Amino acid sequence: MKDKVVFVTGGGSGIGRACAIALAAQGAHVAVVGRTLVKCDAVVNEIGAGALAVQADIASSADVQRAIAQTVAHFGGLDVLVNSAGISPSGRITEISEAEWDECLAIDLTSNFLTARHAIPHMMQRGGGVIINVAGTFGMRAASGKAAYSTAKAGVINLTRAIALDYARDGIRCNVVCPGFVDTPLTEGFEGPGRAEFLERYQPLRGMTQAEDIATMVAWLASDTARMITGQLFAVDAGQQAGLFFP
Repeated sequence: MKDKVVFVTGGGSGIGRACAIALAAQGAHVAVVGRTLVKCDAVVNEIGAGALAVQADIASSADVQRAIAQTVAHFGGLDVLVNSAGISPSGRITEISEAEWDECLAIDLTSNFLTARHAIPHMMQRGGGVIINVAGTFGMRAASGKAAYSTAKAGVINLTRAIALDYARDGIRCNVVCPGFVDTPLTEGFEGPGRAEFLERYQPLRGMTQAEDIATMVAWLASDTARMITGQLFAVDAGQQAGLFFP
């Protein structure tokens, strides 16, 4: 990844932060993108030279275009896009508001369309590139009480396949990583006995999946060692999607 230019959304915390740090450790120049600049600045300070904090609302086409242009102007191009930003509202469709539905689809799905739309022309100028979308296992199989989130993440999976097919001949690869239950700020509200019971009942491998586990997969997919892999889904879920598990 030496001297590759990477644009990471949701880079201020959780999986995005871990991806930014992992890719920078392999020699990439990283734009850490998020809505809260102070969080992005903190990650840039962790990385050191070769990183750039960029504030942007990824649900806004104008903001995305500006953020990518800022990255290209600073580093001279764009090679890799990692879409890690997301929210995870709860509720059945009769319980969530239309505003909550719209916000979830905008941040979790439409943002992936917007970043790819504005990043791909810059990748073409470099002769190719890599897009990695972070979805979730609820995009593979819906979960009760997660109507908007499950719908948005399922859309990300097929958007990934569409991009992979449409831009393969332009040298652009696109894959999707589906984390299971990961120890990040997004799951902080699920603590105590219920958390331990969930892991014991539904997760075959013992232990807690960390953001760094997801970042390891993302970094590999971004590298040239994965040069013939595109349009694929990779679950990093400690075995949850393998089948029914009876501990």
